[in-house]
Amino acid sequence: MKILGIGSRIEHKDYGKGVVTNVSSNYYWVTFMEKGLETIAIDSEFDIIEALQSDVDTVSFFDIETSLTKILRKWGDTHEKVALADKWRGGKLILEPNDGLANKEIPIDTFFHKIVMVRDRIRVMEQKINSSKNLDDQEKVDLQQYITRIYGSLTSFNVLFKNKSDQFVGDRSKG
Repeated sequence: MKILGIGSRIEHKDYGKGVVTNVSSNYYWVTFMEKGLETIAIDSEFDIIEALQSDVDTVSFFDIETSLTKILRKWGDTHEKVALADKWRGGKLILEPNDGLANKEIPIDTFFHKIVMVRDRIRVMEQKINSSKNLDDQEKVDLQQYITRIYGSLTSFNVLFKNKSDQFVGDRSKG
């Protein structure tokens, strides 16, 4: 089956005449004169009025976006969406000094976001250490042990996380 290119003109039995405005691996987006924009399967029945060369890669935008998201998660300095435990939503963190000065209030959502950013940056650092060509294996092991201890120090904040899989984990062997 030959894939039609953008700009090809077709006639569909239900929608009438239209122009192909986008192509994915499974669908044509066609702007029909009377029905407007419709998505039809590539293997739908229709008559071709004028076929233009397909210079379109038939990978969908969704496929590209999914691949890019996976790459950025693995190698980028971005973080995934991490859920705050429901009991803390809308709450605040209150820091109360001992000397009678005014309290400092911080929305827990803001504080939680900063904790997640710290966690994500530690993960990026861990990836960079593990993929470094300038460090020998022993140096990588030593630095990995420091990172494990950092995670262990941050386990106090696990109470904020909704999902256990998002929490900090220190040295498991000392459990």
